[in-house]
Amino acid sequence: MGTVVDDAAAAEFHEFFEAHYAELARLAHLLTGEADAADDLAADALLALWHRWDRVRNADHPVAYARGVVANLARTRIRSAVRERRRIALFRAPREGGYAVDDPDVSTIVDVQGALRRLPFRKRACVVLRHAFDLSERDTSLVLGISVGTVKSQTSRAVAELQRLLGPDTPAAQVQVAVAAQRGGGRH
Repeated sequence: MGTVVDDAAAAEFHEFFEAHYAELARLAHLLTGEADAADDLAADALLALWHRWDRVRNADHPVAYARGVVANLARTRIRSAVRERRRIALFRAPREGGYAVDDPDVSTIVDVQGALRRLPFRKRACVVLRHAFDLSERDTSLVLGISVGTVKSQTSRAVAELQRLLGPDTPAAQVQVAVAAQRGGGRH
């Protein structure tokens, strides 16, 4: 980081901050529509400017540069919010063809919950999203930000590991049904 800490640079940055913070926060608010996020985005932009203040203060238009940083941060925030809304929508979307569990075996559910906790996060996430939330491989890959092939392999390995943890006589279908039973909350 090219932070300049001499007194003249610090005073110059402080003056820039005082003169432009409110304007940058207003810009962030107008770009995102989020009053709460506006101050954070302006502060993040000014922090980024401070780290490069030696270059920013020598730019032809430092305020334009600052506005560009705010715009980029706002764009990133909006994209993240859109991705998050899509992920939430995937969880709420009704699915057909899932496992129907009318009267689950409570002891098996407790065993599966314990076994799930022992899996590494990615395997656990894949098997839970695929079987407890009945997401497709594609939707699971979108939620986790991994490829469909990785979802397939991690889910397969997770089911195999759950079978091993639950005992050699536990068929994969029973593991899948027990994980699917977690849909109802699984707190027994």
